[in-house]
Amino acid sequence: MALTTELNYTIQGHPKRWFILAILTLSLVMIVASVSSLNLAIPSIQKALDASASELVWINAAYALVFAALLLPGGAIGDRFGRRGTLQVGLFIFIIGALLGTTSSDPSQLIFFRASMGIGAALVMPATLSIISIIFPPEEKGKAIAIWSGFAGAGAAIGIISAGLLLEKFWWGSIFFINVPTAGIALLLVTFFVPTSRDSHINPLDLPGSFLSALGLTSLVYGLIQGPEFGWTDPVVICALIVSVVVLVGWVFVELNRKYPMLDPRLFKIQRFGIGSFSILIPFAVMFGFFFGLAQYLQYVQMHSPLGAAVRCLPFALTMLIAAPRGPVISRIIGEKRCLSLGLLFSSSGCLVLAFLETTSSYLQIALSLVLTAVGMAITFPTATAAIINCLPSDKAGVASAVNDTTREVGAAVGIAFLGSLLSAGYRNSLGDSFASVPDEINEVARNSVGAALQVAERLSGESGEVLAQEAKVAFTNGFSLSMSVGSGMLLLASIIVFLRFPNTEKNKTAD
Repeated sequence: MALTTELNYTIQGHPKRWFILAILTLSLVMIVASVSSLNLAIPSIQKALDASASELVWINAAYALVFAALLLPGGAIGDRFGRRGTLQVGLFIFIIGALLGTTSSDPSQLIFFRASMGIGAALVMPATLSIISIIFPPEEKGKAIAIWSGFAGAGAAIGIISAGLLLEKFWWGSIFFINVPTAGIALLLVTFFVPTSRDSHINPLDLPGSFLSALGLTSLVYGLIQGPEFGWTDPVVICALIVSVVVLVGWVFVELNRKYPMLDPRLFKIQRFGIGSFSILIPFAVMFGFFFGLAQYLQYVQMHSPLGAAVRCLPFALTMLIAAPRGPVISRIIGEKRCLSLGLLFSSSGCLVLAFLETTSSYLQIALSLVLTAVGMAITFPTATAAIINCLPSDKAGVASAVNDTTREVGAAVGIAFLGSLLSAGYRNSLGDSFASVPDEINEVARNSVGAALQVAERLSGESGEVLAQEAKVAFTNGFSLSMSVGSGMLLLASIIVFLRFPNTEKNKTAD
């Protein structure tokens, strides 16, 4: 009976599908915004918990890391046991993690509770997209996915804006607490209005594949975080990266030889599936590295309040929401390949604008970067997501959704880890002689992060404090410019690869 109903949804569409889309989008935005909202709270958390630069990166990356590592198992659980139930459990775990996060009294606690929120997010996100792929008929599915993708991208800016509003009046823990009523409302709406669905073929869960994928991704992100911090030749970093390669290769071997793999690696031989995933991975990595640095630049360097910094990120969210629904139209006109390549090129140019940032740069430069980057991602994400989802039958909607989401969140974790660590390394390498004039113990603290350096400068009297503060701002700006130069290069290279490797839409239609 449930299967018959699901097939009817696929053909005719659920009668309340657009309202259900709104419920699922609320859950999605909350999950994505929880990654970026912390960026704006970094200065407040640094002061309140006395967190080091490395701890700040881990506070931010822990959520994205666990989220990314468990997305594939989360999608498989939804396919196996039911997507609505998985969504409900994920929202409940997310609520508990957010509530406990508000009570954190040191960085280690906050890292742990952020990681627990990532477990809930990993159950929620693939369920949202897989349910959408079931309740919409073919002629409306592209538009629904475009709306979902637009909010997935805009969620990063929405998180920063909501955090700015909260931090203007409340303490840093409010960015966690706001998730409690939001997720609670989403949970009630899901319970009463969202239909359930699952894979019609009841296969056993792939526990070895789940474990190996989680371990491999964890090792990879850990190595990328600690590389700029410890040095790329450090034995711990080398070991983490070697383990990630060995484990992920092992995961491929195990999945290829299992009767019911969680994710068949052979799917990536389908060019639209593999290159589509790549087209999401790279821009998401750069986007979260982008906001990780920009939120701090606006507050530490240009001395805006959290709300002032948030308002200045509005062009990104508005552009995403306006441009994303037009992504499928552009894709139909110029073809998927050109649409993806062009979108990546636009985003690359946006990051390149920030590569020339200075401490006194005008807001017009920042706004131009936000708009260019958002336009590129707005036309890239819907096209890439549709390419991934349409490659698999509706029975495997959870797996297809989880692959799409995993590439996003692995990208987010890698972006925060790699580009965030590059920023920190660039900051330390750009510091001048003024830091050498302060006592060694203060010097060490000031070199740890720009926030700590500005606190030290406040305690120093006269001109020496002003010089120290200005030098810290210049050093941070140099580090941010370095990270955006690398990000721009990553997007440019991705644009070229997509243009050369993604199949022509016209050829796909002929083959179909």
